[in-house]
Amino acid sequence: MDQIHNPKPMSASRIQLAQIMMPEHANTQGNVHGGWIMKLVDEAGALAATRHSAHRTVTVAIDQMIFRHPIHIGDLVLFNAEVTFAGRTSMEVEVKVHAENPISGEQIFTNAAYLVYVAIDDNGKPTQVPPLMAESPEEQARMNAAVVRQQRRLEQTTDHK
Repeated sequence: MDQIHNPKPMSASRIQLAQIMMPEHANTQGNVHGGWIMKLVDEAGALAATRHSAHRTVTVAIDQMIFRHPIHIGDLVLFNAEVTFAGRTSMEVEVKVHAENPISGEQIFTNAAYLVYVAIDDNGKPTQVPPLMAESPEEQARMNAAVVRQQRRLEQTTDHK
């Protein structure tokens, strides 16, 4: 059987990016711009989706992003991304963001987001992705919640036509 039909575990898509925040990423108060964090969230999400699908991907949706704590110059920001839903051509990726003091090692959860990507072929057309497989009851619960979110997104899309 080809790879498209073989389920892949969530863990196979797992990505972690880390970047130190520099003055060019921040405002005059030393707080990192939300747009910079959003860019890195999208990069981490796209890498996880690409890893799952083994294809280039494009971003099609970003659920809300609430910043719970500021990120400062000098913080090491960790972006943990993992596919939580796989449809025929689309994937939802959860990205969690933590800011770490690189000296003390203290981490604080700053935000999370769910993003949706579509796998594309060499002609830029949507292409099929492998099914997603849970390896634990927790992962199954995350997949079930992702299905509900995806259904809600699809309903919102049809409401705006």
